[in-house]
Amino acid sequence: MAVMSTSVVSVALPTIGRQLHASSASLEWIVDSYVIVYASLLVAGGVVSDRRGRKGMFMTGVTLFGLGSLVAGIAPSVAWLLFGRVVQGLGPAIVTPTSLAIISATFDDPRERAAAIGVWSSGSGLALALGPAIGGLLVDSIGWRSVFLLNVPVALAALALGVRFIPLIARTRAAGAFDATGALLTTVGVGLLTFAIIEGPSRGWGSAPILGAFVVAVFSLVAFVAWERHHESPLIDVSLFSRAPFTVANLAGAAVFFAFIGGIVYLSAYFQQVQGRSALGAGLAVLPVGAGFFFGAQLSGRIVGRIGPRLPMVLGLSLCGVAMLGLLRLAVGSSIGAVWWNLACVGLGGGLSLTPMTATAMAAVGSERAGMASAIHNSMRQMGQALGVAVLGSFVYAGVAGGQAGGEWLVGAQAAAFVDGLHRAVAVSGGCLLLAAALTVALIPSGVLSRVG
Repeated sequence: MAVMSTSVVSVALPTIGRQLHASSASLEWIVDSYVIVYASLLVAGGVVSDRRGRKGMFMTGVTLFGLGSLVAGIAPSVAWLLFGRVVQGLGPAIVTPTSLAIISATFDDPRERAAAIGVWSSGSGLALALGPAIGGLLVDSIGWRSVFLLNVPVALAALALGVRFIPLIARTRAAGAFDATGALLTTVGVGLLTFAIIEGPSRGWGSAPILGAFVVAVFSLVAFVAWERHHESPLIDVSLFSRAPFTVANLAGAAVFFAFIGGIVYLSAYFQQVQGRSALGAGLAVLPVGAGFFFGAQLSGRIVGRIGPRLPMVLGLSLCGVAMLGLLRLAVGSSIGAVWWNLACVGLGGGLSLTPMTATAMAAVGSERAGMASAIHNSMRQMGQALGVAVLGSFVYAGVAGGQAGGEWLVGAQAAAFVDGLHRAVAVSGGCLLLAAALTVALIPSGVLSRVG
């Protein structure tokens, strides 16, 4: 649900732009309003689930997601749509860390846990694989509102299944009161940092709002680290970042989602705005990315359980990075037949790397703090996603007169400028992925975490 809510919306953006007369900034915020709330509240959501009970918090998160989807689906204006997306984002901020913590607490055997995390990661791959195609089919046949309303019956089904199958897990016995100050500082810091990066290209990096947001964000995050180091019951145990495997796993997660989710959004835009394909056509065109991701995640779950996370993480990041650089050959008239295998390799590499990254992060703590580790890791991934949409978007549309032009088709020089910008975006993405692979080789020695658990 959480991942599909990004991938399924990406193919609907041009249609939303035309029908609601949305500006380019509004279209970007339809993606990023959800991501900002998701990313900034993940840490608090994970820690609260550890304290308040994971099953109950899971159900609460699913309910919020369903309500937000309903508001977005019936929204009469862009403002109401953005409000619905904000409420939507509250749901996965709770559900994502809680679901992974439930898995960590349920499976005691290291191999079983790695396999279970692989299945959990495959859920993201399945959403990526089906999201654009489902979104395109719904937009073309029913309308853009259906991509949000689809979540309502899914949420109801998740609630019914959760009541039946999710076990009650003992709450963590906290040493002190909930760290409300830490939650406020991290929420403000992550939220304003993401806002500044999104709005910087349009408002100007030197403008007062952007500089102010950066200053307050940095101050909040520095204050957060200082506060957490001395709090008796910290929201985050910052000493975890002194462990190289944990830090590298989180940086790699940010890099993958920076390149991967940002790439999905703008590849979908390329097939619609440059090549004039329908929403369904664009969804089917990017289907190889999600399909490769799904199979890669399935495969890596088995590999990690046997040999550990280091090798599949390096191979996955390297394959994804090289395949992303291979998209530099995209032209205005490139056929699907010429690039489908390249897109599949992007997805396969991302899927291979996701499970070992997640397993490494979760192995750094005991099951009683699994919500915290999951929240940190997923927060880094969502930050990478928000940065990808914002930063890569600034490259893609830099030379297009009128920016995103409300999702309108581009022709001639405009289409060529879009492709040039896309080349810059995939070059940055590929470079980030290869840098993450190099950090994995350099900072995670062979034999460290050879068996996750």
